[in-house]
Amino acid sequence: MTAIPAPRTEQQQRDEPAEGLRAHSAALLRHAERLRAGAVALDWKGPQAEAFRWRIEALADRCATAAAGLARSAEQLDAATRTR
Repeated sequence: MTAIPAPRTEQQQRDEPAEGLRAHSAALLRHAERLRAGAVALDWKGPQAEAFRWRIEALADRCATAAAGLARSAEQLDAATRTR
């Protein structure tokens, strides 16, 4: 027998998009941290290694930038739902 979840409240339905954006933002920040840690731990020397590290750092920066954008969007959604 399966349990049927209770209906979501109107407030929960309004909060879900912002919470989803926050979850994605947090995931992107974790990815950026792992990328940076991996680049630091890389045991490889030479110009190709430095180029690779630079590319990984650029990717981590892009993840962090996207995470910040998602967090701002979540804040804007929250502000919009509070003014309704």
